Amino acid sequence: MLGCGGGAKLRHSLTVASGFVENLCFSGIAYGWASLVFILKNDGYFSDLCDITANATDPDCSGQDEQFSLVFTVASFSMNFLRFPLGFLFDRFGTMATRLLATCLYTTGTLLITVSSPEQSALLFPAISCLITSGMLFYTTNAQVGNLFDSHRSTVISVYAGAFDSSAAVFLIVKFLYERGVSFHSSFLVLSVCSVIHVFRTFFLMPKTHIPYPLPDRYAYGLLPQSTPNLCPPPFLSLPLSVLHPIPSLSLSLSVASFRSCVLSWFFLWHLVWVAVMQFCHFLFIATVNPMLNRLANRDQTLVSQYTNAFAFTQLCGVLCGPWNGLIMDRHKGKPLAPGETKQEADLRSSSLSLFLTSLQCLLFYVCFSSPLLPLQYLTFILQVLNSAFIYGGHQAFLTIAFPGCHFGKLSGLITSLSAVVLLLQFPVLHLIREFLHGDPVYVNVGLTLLTLLTFIHPLHVHLHCHSLANQRRARAKQEVTNSGSKVTWNRLVGM
Repeated sequence: MLGCGGGAKLRHSLTVASGFVENLCFSGIAYGWASLVFILKNDGYFSDLCDITANATDPDCSGQDEQFSLVFTVASFSMNFLRFPLGFLFDRFGTMATRLLATCLYTTGTLLITVSSPEQSALLFPAISCLITSGMLFYTTNAQVGNLFDSHRSTVISVYAGAFDSSAAVFLIVKFLYERGVSFHSSFLVLSVCSVIHVFRTFFLMPKTHIPYPLPDRYAYGLLPQSTPNLCPPPFLSLPLSVLHPIPSLSLSLSVASFRSCVLSWFFLWHLVWVAVMQFCHFLFIATVNPMLNRLANRDQTLVSQYTNAFAFTQLCGVLCGPWNGLIMDRHKGKPLAPGETKQEADLRSSSLSLFLTSLQCLLFYVCFSSPLLPLQYLTFILQVLNSAFIYGGHQAFLTIAFPGCHFGKLSGLITSLSAVVLLLQFPVLHLIREFLHGDPVYVNVGLTLLTLLTFIHPLHVHLHCHSLANQRRARAKQEVTNSGSKVTWNRLVGM
């Protein structure tokens, strides 16, 4: 039986391996938008927005570029805005319901692109929105697979984040097939048929509800009789460290942090800023990378295709970047804890370095993107993929460390939904670039580079919090030694 012993290990291995394949091939394919835009422009999507009155041989297609940017902007906003209710769905109804919804959205998105045409270019808006939302739901449900492997929990989450990034290269494969005569409509029909894979994993290799942490003995899932995990256990360790008293009282240690207390904590606030700023930078980059390449390459389509392929190849390497973040966050596993230190405090202390490196990568990424040098964009692509893998892996891992598991879906969704408010700024920013900066986003990019400095507050706050906890432990230990010495002295005096 696959519910226990060696069978359980086999099921766990199949779950983590199939989850990796799902993230690598499907979850983040919408982020390969730059490769798909190249195909769509060649097929004449939104070509009616090109102005051919000024120059028939070299028409002004800035309106077409803006519309393609708008498609991705609307899709990314829709996904982020819906993440909170979808996170509530995940927490309330479990994995199976969430994944079935994701499968429906994925199938709808691929089929809409399959039946689209230049005359029906508007179908791209709901199609990409469905694809990007379904991908995030697949990734969210797969993130809990890390709970099956205690000592490598953050590593599994980060590997999945890298695979999520690399799945953007699927559109590069579609582009290569298109250039060799295969219709991209046929490619998307094949992708639609692959929905069978998602259905199979949902029923056979994923739980109906959630995978708990820590994992109970003889935990079973799939078609087996399933355990009913309690993701909000009462012990003290389930409380977010940011809302704990320095010395927890008995009543506090017997309760679990409420969703409201988690949202009102400093950890949540600075993590929200950390995610929102970097996500805005990445989404704006993806929305503008194609017109940026056209501008720097003087609309040489051969050169644009070369850099688009390089960007897509770089995205394929995201799967190699994710594990590094996981290894950083799990580097303390297997080592003895400091005296009085809890396992959760050790996990949190280890996460501060990951958060700092992610902020540093984002800063360097936008410094390079702000440069008008075309060859430097190779480095921009590398930093973007590396930073994206660190963001998503670090974001999900931090939430599992700092807050109770029963609030994971809601907290992750709320952060993403609040980030959507920030993403609304993409609309005026894109309009500003086109109408007032004549298509040159250098000043906007410089401003965003300065904005990324805000993200360094989060790792600094986590580091200072962990340092404060360590000082409290040392003070308590010193006080205990002092009290013990005083008691011995009193006993001696009484004995005299």
